[in-house]
Amino acid sequence: MSSESISLQVTVWISPGNVPKFFEALRPVYEKVIAEPECTFFEYYEDPEEPGRISWVENWSQSKEWLLQNQMPKEYYHEYFAITEPMFIKPREFKVLRRVGAPFTMVKEKNGGLRE
Repeated sequence: MSSESISLQVTVWISPGNVPKFFEALRPVYEKVIAEPECTFFEYYEDPEEPGRISWVENWSQSKEWLLQNQMPKEYYHEYFAITEPMFIKPREFKVLRRVGAPFTMVKEKNGGLRE
């Protein structure tokens, strides 16, 4: 395991009518990503004031270089990108941040009543 871990934070803008289609295309890839042993956290968010603005956070136990060289080229992303990228109405935004870690990390066992 790398001594560096990262958080990938992504935002996409999709016309509100395409949001259900986006999540339908996303589901199989999401399931494969969360099964990756290096993926330690993954959660999606929708902006209630801007329908179609979808953001997510992925935490990885590896470096940015590892993510780019080992994770992003995985075959299962190809169909997902082919389906979802034409839905974008603005360019995707993303950033990769180094996670600070302990003592500034907290995850509650109960996730606000949400399905884990």
